[in-house]
Amino acid sequence: MVKLGIIGGSGLDNPQILKNTQEITVDTPYGAPSSALTAGRINDTDVVTLARHGKQHQYSPSSVNYRANIQALKDQGVTHIIATTACGSLREEIGRGHFVVLDQFIDFTRNRKATFFESFENGAEHTPMAEPFDGQLRKALFETAMELELPVHESGTMVTIEGPRFSTKAESNMFRIWGADVINMSIATEATLANEARIPYAAMAMTTDYDCWKEDEEPVSWDQIMAVFKENADNIIELLLNCIPKIAG
Repeated sequence: MVKLGIIGGSGLDNPQILKNTQEITVDTPYGAPSSALTAGRINDTDVVTLARHGKQHQYSPSSVNYRANIQALKDQGVTHIIATTACGSLREEIGRGHFVVLDQFIDFTRNRKATFFESFENGAEHTPMAEPFDGQLRKALFETAMELELPVHESGTMVTIEGPRFSTKAESNMFRIWGADVINMSIATEATLANEARIPYAAMAMTTDYDCWKEDEEPVSWDQIMAVFKENADNIIELLLNCIPKIAG
């Protein structure tokens, strides 16, 4: 039976979306997760949501306890995880407010605990990561976005930077040369740990800006990101509500 974990997504703990909600405060061997978990149901599917940066967005990307977040969802019996995230576009054709169903990542972080396997005392662990995002979850997200007539891209490579600062123009152009399509500060770390925990994981990214590579655009600002994200919050929620029955089968 499917039990879905949702990470990110503003408004997902709205009582009109989740039914029979229960807030669950948990701890893990890696410390406390970013927020209390909100458990409930969407249609006939059990759902557990978690605010990646805390309920008041109090944790910077580098200070998020990603290991505790994934472990907390695993401890609740979550069988699949969908993440939502704001991101910057590195491609002209990926416009503001577009959705991207990620299929690859480039990890450009430096200072994080990004593995559960810090010791090989009980044997070596090298998790395959060739396809870090689950194909069936990606298919469900893309098909749902198409049905809702949202501007969506079927695939895309996310480069995850350390943050919290934004990129320089030199870095932004380097990431474009590397083949990255979008940029943010969280997904690579989260996807890596979900794969290590053997939980199928997919991420729907929503573009809010053009980073700083695009010469005819103002450099990205946090206020700009939040304005675009809030404009599309209803689309994100509608996407998830319609996607869940496909995942649950």
